[in-house]
Formats: sequence, structure tokens, C-alpha cells
Amino acid sequence: MNTPADQDDVRTGPTRRQMAIGTALVSGALLVGCTPGDLLSVGAKTEVGAFGPFIRIAADGVVTVVNKHIEFGQGSHAGLAAIVAEELDADWNRVRVEQAPANAKLYANTFMGVQGSGGSTAIPNSWTQLRKAGAAARAMFTGAAAAAWSVPEAEITVKDGVVSHAASGKSAGFGELLEAAAAITPPEDPKLKPHEAFTLIGTDRVRRKDSLEKSTGKARYTQDVAMEGMLTAVVAHAPRFGAKVSGFDDTEARKISGVVDVMEIPTGVAVLAKSTWAALQGRNVLNVTWDEAGAEPVGSSEMESRYAEWAAGQGTLPDKLKWETFETRGDAAAAGEGEVFEATYHFPFLAHATMEPMNCVAQVGGGEGVRLTVASQSPTLDQINTARITLSLPGSVQIDNLHAGGSFGRRANFQSDFVAECVHIAKKVGKGTPVKLVWTREDDMAAGYFRPLTHHRVKIRLDKEGFPAAWTHRVVTQSLMKGSPMAPKGIDTSTVEGAMGSPYLKATPAVDGQVLMPEFGIPVLWWRAVGSTHTAFVMEHTIDQLARMSGKDPVEYRLALFEKAGASRHTAVLKLAAEKAGWGQPVPAGVTRGVAVHESFGSVVAQIADVRIVDGVPRVGRVVTAIDCGTAVAPNQIAAQMEGGTCYGLSAALHDEMIIKAGAVERKNFDSYRVLRNSEAPTVETHILPSTNPPSGVGEPATPVIGPAVANAVLAATGKATYRLPMIRA
Repeated sequence: MNTPADQDDVRTGPTRRQMAIGTALVSGALLVGCTPGDLLSVGAKTEVGAFGPFIRIAADGVVTVVNKHIEFGQGSHAGLAAIVAEELDADWNRVRVEQAPANAKLYANTFMGVQGSGGSTAIPNSWTQLRKAGAAARAMFTGAAAAAWSVPEAEITVKDGVVSHAASGKSAGFGELLEAAAAITPPEDPKLKPHEAFTLIGTDRVRRKDSLEKSTGKARYTQDVAMEGMLTAVVAHAPRFGAKVSGFDDTEARKISGVVDVMEIPTGVAVLAKSTWAALQGRNVLNVTWDEAGAEPVGSSEMESRYAEWAAGQGTLPDKLKWETFETRGDAAAAGEGEVFEATYHFPFLAHATMEPMNCVAQVGGGEGVRLTVASQSPTLDQINTARITLSLPGSVQIDNLHAGGSFGRRANFQSDFVAECVHIAKKVGKGTPVKLVWTREDDMAAGYFRPLTHHRVKIRLDKEGFPAAWTHRVVTQSLMKGSPMAPKGIDTSTVEGAMGSPYLKATPAVDGQVLMPEFGIPVLWWRAVGSTHTAFVMEHTIDQLARMSGKDPVEYRLALFEKAGASRHTAVLKLAAEKAGWGQPVPAGVTRGVAVHESFGSVVAQIADVRIVDGVPRVGRVVTAIDCGTAVAPNQIAAQMEGGTCYGLSAALHDEMIIKAGAVERKNFDSYRVLRNSEAPTVETHILPSTNPPSGVGEPATPVIGPAVANAVLAATGKATYRLPMIRA
């Protein structure tokens, strides 16, 4: 999702934008004094304990941190728990993590105003909130101890869940003081620790709390759910985007043993059975007639051609479609008299390709209301869309939120597509009968959402020193936000983030940056690192080519531009990466190095990749990564995210491409949608720049950097630039 708001923008009350989003989502009247969370939580049954919504402490002193963010492999739950444990001074070995219920009033993302995970915001949006929660709970225990022992509270210390008074020699665990502490009113503005007093945050002690259950198969995913009387559903979706059901013959499907019903829903025809196998067999023999009058007629190839024409100022734009400015300064058409660089870059549609395809369990009616058992990335969106279908209150929709086998943005979309399908089916079944919707890999690849196909065109005139004097930039891509509750009044910045505000543009005297956002019937969605997945490649690969034209070292060329732009954080991470990688030193025979630096989600990442060309194909060995992500809450998890994000981005750079013809997806499984193999995964070294600033995102910032770093290494080895991805086309 989008770049998170600044830490300073976190307020106790809703921002104007949050209010607008909340009211747009519920489509109701704004009540005076009500926040979006108030409106969206009507009907919720959650009770808050003495220590607030994020902390529960048992009689034995075990501390449970209630995690408002989904766990889909990123491991942020450990960092979130550590923030609480640090300020509470809890025993880290006796801290547990539990998934929060769906309740936007209690568990809203402070950057979004609704409950949801995305934009690498889990740690950043929770930083101040959870520190205050932990510090308030600690103050309640010190207050209880001071009263019980008749000593000054200032003399009370807490360490590893034990409250002590050194002068009297008295001490007690959280469990012993629990009743007295729970009776104390928590302070509204508790004193927080200075960074130098941290003993847990920033250490390698902060490790995942779910490794054992995931390793032993005890972790619960939606596909693991089994309930008494549960039915399984699969859906026959239209073969082309925009097509609708015209009619269907279910005669043969109903003959399959185990099939109990066949029904039409808004997105296709569902086959309901007593097992997944029976449902799939029923769908295989289902005869559906599709009305393709409104189907999308174009595909990837036609879109690429049109985008290239429009970016070059050729062809005719559709009605009401116009270029919009994302950055402008001076007169780019007239500035400079030096050498000119021109290039076009093309990026394909990409699937999210999560390890676990989409699935959901829904129960409607039967006196239990509405209940979802699902890995929900955005509980508020899923509540709203479920409530619209079942004519209930969003807050009354209960969600048992489970682990998810990946998302990369896929599980959070404004339509709650797979959740809505399951709810439609469960509503028709009724009686509270649990219905599990299962999407196969092919369903997920063909009926899902994609990273938009995108085209860039740049023209840069250099000054006499070889630096950009004028930069003209055109971007053509579908908007992610248009028509959504979060649609911006101006441009959709997610289409150009990473180019807009780039230090390279800041260092250029004349800039003309414009974006064109055409509409097509192919559904698009944020994909890990969103707009930066293409803008970082264009900016960083272009800069390397400019450095070559100017006869300058790529690292030194960047440092000079960063100095012009006042980009001190970029300078620091680049110098750190260059030092750790040994930039400028001899490399093994056959190895070339490529560098790239990019800021996204509040963090700055520099990578230097060692690459060999083997049989004409780039093979990546060592990747040295430096990151400035503010306070490093969980260094071990930051390193893991750099490794995972690098491999995800490398997969896209080398192999991934979703091809669409006449509105129909061609590649539907990993045999044709080629993803990175274990044997291709590089060794990733991570170096974290020390900082006392608030944390910024780490889940996505590595993903957009590796592609241009590899392309720059290939450029150094062969002299050939990369103007379209993937580098290796099937």
C-alpha cells in the first residue's frame, strides 16, 4: 500500500483523511464526535481489560500482547510484542502473542484509521501506541507496589516481570501484584524510556514467537479449518475479465458423489460439496455459458503498444484521459546544452503468487450472526463488505483471524473479493452452516489482482559536468486507487512513488514529470513495494547509464547527486553498503558489481549485488544490503525481511511475467509463471544504520532495489542496458 504517514502525524484523534475514509467506507452519515472506528465497531462485543486493549496479564505473570496486525510470514508480531515488553519490563521468555479480534475502534492502524496491515506500517504505526501501553501498565505495577510496601514509587524498579524495592529488599512478580495493579487507573501520558535505556529493543533476543508451531504444523491456516457439518465450495469464474454468467447446466455436476448444491453468485457459479475433491470434480463437469459482451477485449501486448505510443506523444488519448503532473521545476524542454539520454522501460503485469491461495470460511445465520474464519489482512474492509451482503452491522461481523501463507498485498482489496464470494455462498446456505471457499492455484492466478503493467519514457539532458540539467519523465499505468474509498483528489501517488520526490529529481534544475492513468478491465492492486517496483528500476538503472556517459564511478556519481539534493540518509546507507561490499576493490574473476539505492515506506535501502553471467543469464551471488529504517526494533527480523524482499524482487526482475490476451490470463501456475528457485537465491548480508528515529517500514523496501542493482551489474559486464523486465523471458 502507500507510503505511511510521518510519525508526527499520529494523533489520538482521527485526521481529516481518516474521517473521510471511514465515512466513505460505511457509506453512512457522519455522527458528530464519532470516529471511523466508532462507526465501524457498532455491534462489536470486545471487552477491554484493566491494562487496555493490547495487554493481558495472567495470574501466573505471563504477559499476552494482543496483535492488531495479521501474521502472514513477516514476523512483525515479535517486534510488536517487544515494544510492549520493553516499556513494561516484562520477562521476554514469558511474553505471548495473540491475534486481536476485528474492532476498528480498538485496533485501527493509526496511519489508516481502519484496522488493517499494509504499507510496511505494522511497527511504525504501533510504535508510540504500544510504548505507551507498556509504560502505562508498568506504572500501574509500580504504583501498586509502592502502596503495598509504603515506599516512594520513584524507588521501585521493574526487571523481567519482577517489581522490586532495593532498600527494603521487597520484590514481587506481576502475578502477585496483579489485583492491586489492575485497580489503578492507568496514566494517560506515561513516561517512556530513553533509547539508551532499552535492553530488549534492538537486540537479537527479539525473535519470532511462532517458529515452533509453524515448524511442527500446529499453526492454524484457513485451509486447516475443519468444523462439524462444514461444506466446501469452489467457484467457476469467467474466463475473461468482465464476462458474466449467462446460464449454466448443473446436471452432470449434481451427479458427482458429495456435491450438495450448485448456485450462481455475482462472480460466477459455485459448486458446494462435502469435500474439496467432490467440489472440484463437480466444477469440472459444470457447463457454464458466459456473456462476454462486457468482457475486456485487450491484453498485455496491445496495452504495451498503446502505452508506448501515448508516452511518446503519439496516438489518440481516450476521452477525458489526460496527463497529470507529479513533479515540475523550471523549463525541462529548454534547459541544458549537453549530451542527451533517452530511454523507454517496460514492466509486465505481475501476480502476487502467494504460497497459500485465497480461501475463507464463513457462517451466516443460525442464531450466531455472521462469522468469518480467515486470514484477514484488512478486517475492517472484510467486515464492511460482509455487512453489505448480509445486511448487518460491520462491527457485529466476527472474524477469527488466522495465519496466512503470504499476501504481498493480495489479501487486502476494497472488494474483499474471495471473502465476499464465501459470504454470498454461506448466506444462501444459511443456518450458520460453515462454508469453506477454496481457490486453487489456477483460480488465484487467473481471477486475482495484478501489479499493473507500466511504461516509462525518460529524456535527460546533461550539464557540462555530466549531471542531469533537465529531466523529462512520462509514466503510463493503471491507477490503484481510482474509484475506491481512498481515491485521491489529485494524482494517484502510488503510480509514481519513488520517482516523485526522488533525490535525483531534486538535484536536477529542470524537471517535467507527468503520469497518465488509463482504465482497462483488468483488475490491479498494490503488489509488494507498489509503485517503487518500477520507479526504482527506472531511476537507478538510468543513473548508472548517466554515470557511464559521464565517465564517473556509479557510487561517486550518486553521492554527488545526493549531496546536491541534501539526501543525507541516502548518502549514509550508500557509503555503508559500499564499505561492507568492498566497492572499488578487486572482485573474483567473472564477477561484476551493480549498485542501487532507493527510499520507500520511510526507509532507505542500498544494495550492491555480485553477478556472474552464466550461459547468457545473470546469476546473483552475494548481495550486500544497508538500510536506514529508524529504530531497529528486531534486527533479526529486519535481516529476514531484507532477505525475503530481495528474493521476491529478484524473482520479478529475472522471471515473473503475467501475460493476458483478450482479457484472459494465460499463465495459471508455476510451470509457466516462473518464480525464483532456491538454487538461484543469493546470500544477503544486512547492515542496519544505527538510529534513534521512530521506526519505518522494512517489509517492502528491499524488493524494488535488487532488480536495478542486478541490471547495473549486467550493464557493467556487457555494456548492455535492460529496458524491459523480466530479464529472462520464457
